[in-house]
Amino acid sequence: MSKPQNIEEYLEKYRAAVAANPECGTSHYNLAVGLIGKKLYDEALDHLQRAVSCSPSMAEAYVQMGGICLARGDLDGCLHYNRTAARTRPGFAVGWGNVGFCLLQKGDPEAAVEALRKAIHYNPNFIQAYTSLASAYYMMGLVDESIAAGEKALELDPGFAIAHSNLALAYLEQENLDKAREHCDKALALGYQVPEGLVAQIRGSGTK
Repeated sequence: MSKPQNIEEYLEKYRAAVAANPECGTSHYNLAVGLIGKKLYDEALDHLQRAVSCSPSMAEAYVQMGGICLARGDLDGCLHYNRTAARTRPGFAVGWGNVGFCLLQKGDPEAAVEALRKAIHYNPNFIQAYTSLASAYYMMGLVDESIAAGEKALELDPGFAIAHSNLALAYLEQENLDKAREHCDKALALGYQVPEGLVAQIRGSGTK
């Protein structure tokens, strides 16, 4: 079968694949991904449930279920499904990274750090996990550790704008205004919407 050229062709391809082999978890998963792209969440959830029924170790399906929950504003549901993903495949870095993100959003940075460290252990190049880790450390008042995590993220991708924004905040906390201004300017240049209050605070301060 030729490569689908658009979302409708993609959906048609995997609806046909599911019809031809209803026990193929991968086909259900691929169809669900296309449905998520169309925001057909109920149908996508049905196929994701079928995917894990056919292939119980498919942790990616649980992550997608968590993504649907997050899109619907259900942070607890997102956390539940990503914890399930991490249990299903303990070495699955994405699951642990998402668990850490959810815990951070719920205001539990200590638990977030534990999950994010696991994510990084399983994937040392997981840039989003380093960025979330930097935020968790900052929330805990561990500014040096926050900066170290942010700088590691930039080692992996110097153009990762949110890491620059986080570093601007952390360096401001240390009263290193030159570094704060440098990272704030880089984040803005990369198109990231740095909080206006942070920008004003950095730009309104004299050189330290």
